[in-house]
Amino acid sequence: MLIEVKVPVLAESVTEATLMAWHKKAGDAVKRGDSLIDIETDKVTLEVAAPNDGVLMEILKPDGSSVSSDEVIARIENSAAGAQAAKPAAVAPKPAPKAVPQQQSLPDVPAANQDARLSPAVRSMIEEHKLDAAKIKATGPGGRITKEDVLAHMARPATPAAKTIAAVGSEDVTISMKIPVTPAAKATATTPVAAPPALASAATAKAPVSARGEQRVPMTRLRRRTAERLLSAQHESALLTTFNEVNMQPIMDLRNRYKKEFEETHNVKLGFMSFFTHAAVEALKKFPIINASVDDDDILYHSYFDIGIAVSSPRGLVVPIVRDADQLSFAEIEAGIRAYGEKARDGKLTMEELTGGTFTITNGGVFGSLLSTPIINPPQSAILGMHKTQDRPVAENGQVVIRPMMYLALSYDHRIIDGRDAVQFLVAIKDRIEDPARLLLQI
Repeated sequence: MLIEVKVPVLAESVTEATLMAWHKKAGDAVKRGDSLIDIETDKVTLEVAAPNDGVLMEILKPDGSSVSSDEVIARIENSAAGAQAAKPAAVAPKPAPKAVPQQQSLPDVPAANQDARLSPAVRSMIEEHKLDAAKIKATGPGGRITKEDVLAHMARPATPAAKTIAAVGSEDVTISMKIPVTPAAKATATTPVAAPPALASAATAKAPVSARGEQRVPMTRLRRRTAERLLSAQHESALLTTFNEVNMQPIMDLRNRYKKEFEETHNVKLGFMSFFTHAAVEALKKFPIINASVDDDDILYHSYFDIGIAVSSPRGLVVPIVRDADQLSFAEIEAGIRAYGEKARDGKLTMEELTGGTFTITNGGVFGSLLSTPIINPPQSAILGMHKTQDRPVAENGQVVIRPMMYLALSYDHRIIDGRDAVQFLVAIKDRIEDPARLLLQI
């Protein structure tokens, strides 16, 4: 009997998704739960598993296809006849791979354990570049292979031919092997970017100086959706940004004093994001218009505080939601943010974890940003931007002293938020960061 493999039901706001890379090919035997393909949506990557044991008889949609919710993309034959027909192909010996000289040999990992170490994004990179996961040194928790591990493996010289190319090529020749390209975004180069194969055999040949190339890579669905939302925010909102600076010394002293005991008690590190989340929540309580949104001709006030925390992932910036942040402790917020960071890295965030939110915090300081103007995340009306902490001279009690200072930026929708409220909201956050006792007393 033929079993249909369908696209999972997508969220209401998601109309299309993109097939990334099939992990099986037609004729392969599959077991219930085996990963067949990853599907990229506007926000998350979904994994489609085999619904039954059997043989993958037909693939209806190739890599890179656009699909809709509940669309049939493959069929599995789960009868004994189908399994018998595919048996020769399943047991056919594969040609032995060619020996690769000078390749660093690492301990093999059993095939049954390899998939458990690979996130959808990492598996896609490995299949795209035809790498052997068993030969990639894993540095992630629990022996997981990270994106950085794959890039480091690709950066190592694999063959003598590759070393010859690097040796005879001039400085103007660039071999673009470090740029990960998803299967759905196959490059179409107008001029060859890689050095010609002739260079590998001609050790004495001089590489051409005019190796100037271009690479056209389609945007991922996430990047396209991000671009649409940012343009929409700029076109439909009256964006304005107000700035202030905050002395980080008080919470740095508090953190240094208790971070060891905090980690031993709660099994999570004490960072700065929990302080800013609590400070933002208390400020939102004082200025509820900052926590509101525009709904046609109405202003929608929210009595809850779902705070979006911008997180960097291999696929781009995502904003998972810390829900009911006003009811969470410092440890619960830190644990939630850490879990979201790990899920973002592994491509495991769900649509529910990325949907909603009444206010967003983004920290460009972790990348070295000193000052920026963040763009709001519609339909939210404001976003707080944190930046790099830097020692600067400031005046205190008539004296010039050096303090660790951070610039804060609040971008807001001027259609419903007046400048007075925006400025006072940012000052309220500043007051609570510079005097953390206010957070404990909720004043």
